[in-house]
Amino acid sequence: MKDTIVCRCEEVTLQELEETARKYNSSARELKLLTRAGMGFCGGRTCRQAVDKVLTDITGEDPTNELPLKVAPPVRPLSLTDLGGLAKDE
Repeated sequence: MKDTIVCRCEEVTLQELEETARKYNSSARELKLLTRAGMGFCGGRTCRQAVDKVLTDITGEDPTNELPLKVAPPVRPLSLTDLGGLAKDE
């Protein structure tokens, strides 16, 4: 169960979240920054509730009361050509 992946985008496990939260006495925001949970392609839409639940179980406090995690989906996908700045006919 400890090797369960909570954040699929960044491959963060339940064990990593629990150990980091305990070691650093982390808030939700700090745990996100320390483990990168919720910072992948989906922007936390998949794992945010699980990360908050881990913190609630460890600290007994609702992590969204301090500073909630921001769910920020990508604005729009980019092609590698657009990202690299190359024209399509070059």
